[in-house]
Amino acid sequence: MNGELTFRVQLLMLDGERDIEVRASEHIWDAAARAGTLLPALCHQGRCLSCAGKLLEGKVDQSDSVSYYPQDREAGFVLLCTGKPLSDLRIRTHQQGEMRRYRREKHLPAPYS
Repeated sequence: MNGELTFRVQLLMLDGERDIEVRASEHIWDAAARAGTLLPALCHQGRCLSCAGKLLEGKVDQSDSVSYYPQDREAGFVLLCTGKPLSDLRIRTHQQGEMRRYRREKHLPAPYS
């Protein structure tokens, strides 16, 4: 992809697995959409948690997220609309309910709960 560093991202979705290539400068959600894989999202700012995933392998840069906490990272949650890969990744998608429950337990903002 134009000489830019890319990573392999395996998405474990409700209906099976998808492998996509994501540029280092690209949000995972955008790369999935470009590849024809539609993932949940509402705000595209890393605030509403609709795009939440569970990171199974790899590292994600969440610095573009409006609302992402150290506790989220510790629990393995990622926000796909604002997350950028720092390595090859394996991510379980459609984790918004789980992330919202976790946030409520930790007394953190959990929109749409």
